[in-house]
Amino acid sequence: MLPSGQQQACTALSYPLLSRPFSLPAFKMSVVTVPTTPFSGQKPGTSGLRKKVKVFQQKNYTENFIQATFTAMPGGSEGTTIVVGGDGRFYSPEVSQTILRLAAGNGVKHVVIGQDTILSTPAVSALVRSLKADGAILLTASHNPGGPENDFGIKFNISNGGPAPEDVTNKIYAVTEDIKEYKTVELPDLDLSKTGEFTHGPLKVTIVDSVSNYLQLLQEIFDFDMIKKWLHETSPKPSVLFDALNGVTGPYGRAIFVEALGLPESSIQNCTPLPDFGGLHPDPNLTYAHTLVERVEKENIEFGAASDGDGDRNMIYGKGAFVTPSDSVAIIADWAEEAIPYFKGGVKGLARSMPTSGAIDIVAKARGLECFEVPTGWKFFGNLMDAGRLSICGEESFGTGSDHIREKDGVWAVVAWMSILAKANQTKPGTDINAILLAHYKKYGRSFFSRYDYEEVASEGAEAMMAHLRETFASSSFAGSAHKATSSDASFTVAAADDFAYTDPIDGSVSTKQGLRIMFTDGSRIIFRLSGTGSSGATVRLYVEKYSRNEAEYADDAQVGLKPLIEVALQLSKLQEYTKRDKPNVIT
Repeated sequence: MLPSGQQQACTALSYPLLSRPFSLPAFKMSVVTVPTTPFSGQKPGTSGLRKKVKVFQQKNYTENFIQATFTAMPGGSEGTTIVVGGDGRFYSPEVSQTILRLAAGNGVKHVVIGQDTILSTPAVSALVRSLKADGAILLTASHNPGGPENDFGIKFNISNGGPAPEDVTNKIYAVTEDIKEYKTVELPDLDLSKTGEFTHGPLKVTIVDSVSNYLQLLQEIFDFDMIKKWLHETSPKPSVLFDALNGVTGPYGRAIFVEALGLPESSIQNCTPLPDFGGLHPDPNLTYAHTLVERVEKENIEFGAASDGDGDRNMIYGKGAFVTPSDSVAIIADWAEEAIPYFKGGVKGLARSMPTSGAIDIVAKARGLECFEVPTGWKFFGNLMDAGRLSICGEESFGTGSDHIREKDGVWAVVAWMSILAKANQTKPGTDINAILLAHYKKYGRSFFSRYDYEEVASEGAEAMMAHLRETFASSSFAGSAHKATSSDASFTVAAADDFAYTDPIDGSVSTKQGLRIMFTDGSRIIFRLSGTGSSGATVRLYVEKYSRNEAEYADDAQVGLKPLIEVALQLSKLQEYTKRDKPNVIT
């Protein structure tokens, strides 16, 4: 590495692509092998490796993980093209330069990187697919807070544009456990603020506009003219508010809502990506996107939407109408062929993560489509998409998407909902989000659903709670047992309980211990999972679901209808005893 003073002086240097080959002096071009020692705990979760910034800032910590990623790349890294992008969070600029140096040291041929390293997770997936790149490295901790005292993350995507499958992440982890050296080339920092093609040591580096490729894809998927007509020719004109929570989708939101759809600047907020997200928690839910909710209610805004830090999650919220992610994916699936040109040829199949409500299953059955239940993690959807058996899918954790890429896509879901409203208003002017929801419930019934998140719980207590549940499930008397709520006469009888396991129908791989489920005789469900998306401690997630065909209940608040089931869940799990938490951090 260059001395710190020289590094600072070189920060603005860039190397334009010249008419003849350009090379740095030979001593700067040589690969340097740097001795290192392993760090414990560098095991990627469902969304890569997430830790506090200070952990990544340890000497060689980041280099070790990036080296392991290059070593574990399917087919190796020599001669490859990789995409690099991220949500712009704190420490991204430094890690971007580290990636370039190690890419050069590991024989990567071409790096395509977002301007200022800004690329949403969906945009990265789209670029990998359009360029036929060999993979991607994403610098993001998704919906987790940013800043020097908060979270950072590194994630590897494979050549289909989707998250690395378990065999690849397991190999990355194995390399980190026994790593002895990493390979780098001592290059000055490259100025990432200017787009274009550059020769950077042995690397070809293309710095791309963050938005253009992705926006073009959306304009091929949706009928923007239909949406504009709804926005500008309806009387009175519907009001719109999009909140990027100071995450990566700010530039995308401005390009779509203001520039492409012709809405005023007041239709977007928090649309400047900031290293610490402006102190916001970039998770689009009722708790953390409260300023959006407050403005929608105060200003009677018909359509509100938010996205998360890296752009793969979304929330849809209209005046008096919160759309649960479970309902959202079911409604998009039901309207897809009618409202979205991309699906004019038909929908291939539908899918959901196991904790997500069964609302989409009911739509699939009515439409004669395959419907898959998979573990949490977008990589499981990717296999089905690549095999041509899946078009639309979703996770209850505010993730929705389709086979246009291999990641969940928050902005895609937002535009899908605008398409549905635009189409509905062609035949029934004045149709709003509430009307769409009630019409869906009348057609299919309502799956009442809620999730309780207990964040940064002591790992020991969380694991003890899960062990207690597994022991309870093993009892021969558990199936058939009845459990009464504390605040009412409601009682639920256990039909079955298990630890969800999944056998991939495409490659035959088996994933076990994916969540503890209790199914009751009335069709209700309780699910417990430990989430791997946090950077410290454990996040306990409790999911509750109740299906109803009683129209008198369709407009009810979900928390009221689910209260007896939640009480039973807390009794059975002894969650409050094990976690020492009286209430969750977030309820959705």
